[in-house]
Amino acid sequence: MASSHSSSPVPQGSSDVFFKKEVDSAKHIRHVQSLPDVCPKEPTVTDQHRWTIYHSKVNLPAALNDPRLAKRESDFFTKTWGLDFVDTEVIPSFYLPQISKEHFTAYQQEISQREKIHERCKNICPPKDTFDRSLLHTHDKSRTDLEQVPKIFMKPDFALDDSLTFNSVLPWSHFNTAGGKGNRDAASSKLLQEKLSHYLDIVEVNIAHQISLRSEAFFHAMTSQHELQDYLKKTSQAVKMLRDKIAQIDKVMCEGSLHILRLALTRNNCVKVYNKLKLMATVHQTQPTVQVLLSTSEFVGALDLIATTQEVLQQELQGIHSFRHLGSQLCELEKLIDKMMIAEFSTYSHNDLNRPLEDDCQVLEEERLVSLVFGLLKQRKLNFLEIYGEEMIIAAKNIIKQCVINKVSQIEDIDTDVVVKLADQMRMLNFPQWFDLLKDIFSKFTIFLQRVKATLNIIHSVVLSVLDKNQRARELEEISQQKNAAKDNSLDTEVAYLTHEGMFISDAFSEGELAPSVVDTTSQRNVSPNSEPCSSDSVSEPECTTDSSSSKEQTSSSTPGGVDIMTSEDMKLTDLELGKLANNIQELLYSASDTCHDRAVKFLISRAKDGFLEKLNSTEFITLSRLMETFIADTEQVCGRKSTSLLGALQSQANKFVNRFHEERKTKLSLLLDNERWKQADVPAEFQDLVDAISDGKISLPEKKTGATEERKPAEVLIVEGQQYAVVGTVLLLIRIILEYCQCVDNIPSVTTDMLTRLSDLLKYFNSRSCQLVLGAGALQVVGLKTITTKNLALSSRCLQLIVHYIPVIRAHFEARLPSKQYNMLRHFDHITKDYHDHIAEISAKLVAIMDSLFDKLLSKYEVKAPVPSACFRNICKQMAKMHEAIFDLLPEEQTQMLFLRINTSYKLHLKKQLSHLNVINDGGPQNGLVTADVAFYTGNLQALKGLKDLDLNMAEIWEQKR
Repeated sequence: MASSHSSSPVPQGSSDVFFKKEVDSAKHIRHVQSLPDVCPKEPTVTDQHRWTIYHSKVNLPAALNDPRLAKRESDFFTKTWGLDFVDTEVIPSFYLPQISKEHFTAYQQEISQREKIHERCKNICPPKDTFDRSLLHTHDKSRTDLEQVPKIFMKPDFALDDSLTFNSVLPWSHFNTAGGKGNRDAASSKLLQEKLSHYLDIVEVNIAHQISLRSEAFFHAMTSQHELQDYLKKTSQAVKMLRDKIAQIDKVMCEGSLHILRLALTRNNCVKVYNKLKLMATVHQTQPTVQVLLSTSEFVGALDLIATTQEVLQQELQGIHSFRHLGSQLCELEKLIDKMMIAEFSTYSHNDLNRPLEDDCQVLEEERLVSLVFGLLKQRKLNFLEIYGEEMIIAAKNIIKQCVINKVSQIEDIDTDVVVKLADQMRMLNFPQWFDLLKDIFSKFTIFLQRVKATLNIIHSVVLSVLDKNQRARELEEISQQKNAAKDNSLDTEVAYLTHEGMFISDAFSEGELAPSVVDTTSQRNVSPNSEPCSSDSVSEPECTTDSSSSKEQTSSSTPGGVDIMTSEDMKLTDLELGKLANNIQELLYSASDTCHDRAVKFLISRAKDGFLEKLNSTEFITLSRLMETFIADTEQVCGRKSTSLLGALQSQANKFVNRFHEERKTKLSLLLDNERWKQADVPAEFQDLVDAISDGKISLPEKKTGATEERKPAEVLIVEGQQYAVVGTVLLLIRIILEYCQCVDNIPSVTTDMLTRLSDLLKYFNSRSCQLVLGAGALQVVGLKTITTKNLALSSRCLQLIVHYIPVIRAHFEARLPSKQYNMLRHFDHITKDYHDHIAEISAKLVAIMDSLFDKLLSKYEVKAPVPSACFRNICKQMAKMHEAIFDLLPEEQTQMLFLRINTSYKLHLKKQLSHLNVINDGGPQNGLVTADVAFYTGNLQALKGLKDLDLNMAEIWEQKR
């Protein structure tokens, strides 16, 4: 950017400003004693008209010319650009507010107080000008003299060997040797010499002046130098004396003691080397010792020995060339031990689970099991439970197979040469034989689960002991850390002097202090049981010791069986893994129960292929069901959890049994109804006893009695709680069937819901079928009845009433056995009760309808004339007597009265209708007398019937009211 001025003007002004600044700065650092400044800075001159940025003038093309561009752009702004521009007024921006003095009022009010304080301080403390004017005058004179010297002599790079500099200082043009000018050149050279001498004098005078100004500093420096030399001489003499004294003290007091300490360190080192060699000899015997331990199946001891040896190799014998391959050999040996332990555990599991179940021993070789489990846990081989589970499944299969073989071999009817397959041989057993086989299998399974539980308890106790050991080890570690922290805080700091061998004196003392503790740790660790004990020789310190913590602390505990076990600290399992393993052991016990149940289910399914289980009668199935429920309860008691597979199979078979049970009873009831002639049947004594037992609260089939029951004669009616019920034979058998349903629920509680549904269906079927046969006259075609009589209808109604009487009893029986969530199923009994009541009402209506049609037929021919009583009323009375004779012995007296009241109402309606048709009114005339005589005859005959004496007939209703 070009400017109108080539350079900024030199500022001019009073020199007071400049020297005031110098004095103030010197005053500020007055505490530093420095040499006086004999060469003050050159004062500057300030221009009267101070230059500002407004004096700068730049043309726009020069400002827009970017020198960084490689190629200049086209000239848009030319020399004459902008000459034709016209000044226009700039419109104020709408976005900028108009600023006035009022905007600064708040600021002025805020700053006014501070300004007053500032002015007052200036008046109180005026600026001090302590500058010496004489120095300024002297400085101006010196500067005037120095200005006579050319600037070239003042340059920092002044050198006469530079041709340009030399030509400038000694111009050769003045030394021309041509003729006629010699005198003038001589004069010029003389003048140049005088000028240079003058310049030299000026410089020397200024240098002398500067030296005079700094003379005090020079003298002071020289004096300080002499004093410093004296101090150094005295210090050197004191140091020499101190060294002589230290040498004497070292010779007299330290050399002997240090020599003793060096000998002690040497001795300790020799002991360490000796112990290291003993340790190497012991480690060298590791592999033979491991082989000996493996030959006796001491897997835990072998693993502990390998782990200890590997730790010793890593910590104490690291870098020993002769043992460079021992670590890898021990790793391979450890892998071999892992395979051996797994194979050994598999063999143990097979022997334990397949030994005879008659053996009283619960756990086979408990010590061997504990050793194997500890070894597997130590090596983190947690899949041994899977091996045990597989062997458990195989053992369960073998138990069933062996039981079937033993049972089939006892049956002489089965020819094993003809029937080859074991399953086919098993299907040839009858129910008692097969039931005994199943009972034997269940008993063997129970013993099997008890053994599995005992074995798993031993494994579980081992896992818990390891877990407990881990927790106690953590607690001891925390306690030791706290003790160490307290001990470290109580130790006093001591100075340790370094010897020429690179060890500290304090180490020598610590070696002696640690020796007793090393004895204790060494006595606890035996790397090899067959290693030689440390012999006592000339070395008094204990041997076979190491400084590391490779010795393993072991804790003794005991399993529930009383076997002592040793848990080592290098168990690599965490508490979470051990807890998960303990849960897996419990799950394995549950799996054992499930396995036994699954095998039992398959055994049941294989026997049920030919429909054997569906063909069982109620007694047999109930016996089978109770056996299975007992086995389920026993396994739940052993394992702590109920298995569902066998329970599901039992439920499935129970459902099939319920279906067959219901179909058989329903078919039986259907056959009974189809052969029922709806005549009153005699009631055997056993049915009366059955009803009496129900009244006593015993809803079950009574046991058969011999002797007394055969001598009792059948009764004409069934007496229930003091009421007589005339019934047909089908209803008696239906009551027995209902009791069979109830007893089945007691014997098999799991089928309560299904039985309730089936019994509801059976009762509905009886109601609908009896309605079809009696009310619907289906018995005419099915049985061959000539007609459905009133006696048939009354007998059917009474049978229905008997069933309705027992429905609340049945409901209460099922309600006591139903879960509370299924109480809504009891509504079926409410629906059935309603249907039965409706059926009874329809029968009553049918009886009334029979007499109604008879009244309509007879009274439509009635004529009011002699003789009295008329033939019509004689026939009506005769039919009423027949009706009474038919139903009185069947229905209770109350029902008979209610029925005849309804029949009498129908009679009155028909008689009233006929009298109205004949225009016979109650006027006391002859016709009225004849009708009254007939009605009196009817009333007398009706009330003469048994049980109808007090019947209110209200015959006055036959006459129409007078209008």
